[in-house]
Order: sequence, then structure tokens, then C-alpha cells
Amino acid sequence: MLRQLQGVELRWLLPAIAADIFSYCCQGVRWRYLLKPAGKISSLKATQAIYVGLFVNEILPMRVGELAAAFLAGRWLRLPIAQVLPSMLLGRLFDGVWLALAVAALLILVPLPSELNWAGDLFGLATAVGIALFLLLLIPGVRKRLVGGESSARDGGVLGTLRGWFADLVNGIHEIRGRGILIPAAAASLGVLVFQTLAFWCVIAAYRLPVTVLAGVAVFLIVHLGTAIPNAPANVGSFQLFTVLGLGLFGIEKDLAAGFSAGVFLVLTVPLWLIGLFALSRTGLTLRGMRDQLRRGA
Repeated sequence: MLRQLQGVELRWLLPAIAADIFSYCCQGVRWRYLLKPAGKISSLKATQAIYVGLFVNEILPMRVGELAAAFLAGRWLRLPIAQVLPSMLLGRLFDGVWLALAVAALLILVPLPSELNWAGDLFGLATAVGIALFLLLLIPGVRKRLVGGESSARDGGVLGTLRGWFADLVNGIHEIRGRGILIPAAAASLGVLVFQTLAFWCVIAAYRLPVTVLAGVAVFLIVHLGTAIPNAPANVGSFQLFTVLGLGLFGIEKDLAAGFSAGVFLVLTVPLWLIGLFALSRTGLTLRGMRDQLRRGA
């Protein structure tokens, strides 16, 4: 790995870091639009909450940073987390749609081994189910049948609380259907994927790996799909595994791929740590303080 670092073209690393930061800024813009029905929040504040969530994900497993981001947004909007979650779920749905389309296009342009086709089919099926459920919830009659109108009052007890959360979720998704929200949010979601892909490719160019642009995009999508399931903090292990796997499909030796997997992880993760820590410090809260408030809210 050290020998590889000596040959890295540093001029590609700054664009990689910038593209990665822009991808999270696009997430902030998208979240601002998706939160409009719940309240008004700036893109900067939304991006700050996202970076705090990312920072928490880097040190804790199972993507609990999503709750931290929702907690901060709800705190600034003076809303319970349940009214913030629909916007986050819809953002993930947009990500899934664009990712599924990118994988489908890539399978046409760059045929992958048959062993990976089932993964693409499974992801496409899951995305299709998510879109179908989302469209179903947009039908007023379905919404009324599920939640009994606009009210999301809780009856008490665990089941009543869960029923109230589900009602908030359905009502929130229904309110996001406005055309003035969905189109900009979908465009921002595309920007997230484009900038993340560009950041990964810039590091490939910095390492001067002998792969084509389309092959580099394919490797990024493989890594993206492989790390989509919540796992270890910062995706340590799974990120490297799928990077080596993806590069191996295009003839890159395992030693070279392993060195690159460590390098690209550091290039794209260290700035995230620094910005995330700064974003957390600007909230005036600590991780323990957020955890305690989340427990009291739960």
C-alpha cells in the first residue's frame, strides 16, 4: 500500500474530496425540499444534520446516525422524529430508484458475471416494491383507510404508539406529493449519485488503475450495493471487500485492489470525519446528550 501511495497523482484527490462533499450538499438540498410540508429548514442546516448523522455512522454500527440526523432536524423544526422520518424514507426511495436505473443501464453497457445478476434483480425488485407502496399511499382512499383521516392520535401502549408513528409516516408521505417538491428532490437525488460516482472515479484516476470509465462506475455501484445493508461502523470491512471484488471482475490483481480499497476509503472518509465532527460541535450537543434525549423521546 505504501508503494502504491508513492505513485498516486495528488492532483486527482482534491476533486475527489470536493465531489464527495458536493454529494452531501445535494442530500441537504433534497432534504430541505422533502421537509417543506413539515416546516422550513435551510439547506445548510439540513446538510449539517446529515453530516452529524454520517459522523455517528462512522463510529457506531447499524446506521444509527439516521436517527441522529432526524433528531436534529426535528429539534430545529420543533417536531417529533416521527414527522421527520417520512422525508428520510422518501429520500432513500429516490436513491434506490436512481441506483436501480444506473445498475440496469450498466448491465446493458458492461455485462457483469452471471453470479451478480441475481443481486441486481433482487435490488430492482425491492425498489419496485418500494415505489408501488409509495404510490399506493398517495391514494387518498388508502390513506384514510390506513390511518382513519388526518389524526394520528396515539391510544396508549406500545401498539398505540406504533399506530401513531405509522399514521405520521403515511400522512407525511401524502403531504410530500406536491409537484413542486418531488421534481427538485428527484433531481438532487440524481446529483447525489453523480457526485459520489465522480469522487470514486477521481481516486481511481489518482491511482492510475488500468480500468475504463464504465468499469470504474461499475465498481462503484458494486461497492454502493454491497454497503447498502447496515453493518459495521464506517462500513469497515464490507467497503474493502466489495471494492476488491469489483476490481477483480475487471482483471485488477488482489494486492493492487486491496491497496486501492484502503486508499479510497481514507480519501473519502477522513474529510467526512472532520466535517462531521465540526458539524456536531456547532449543534452544542454531545453524542451522549443526543442519546439521552432520544431515549426520553422514545
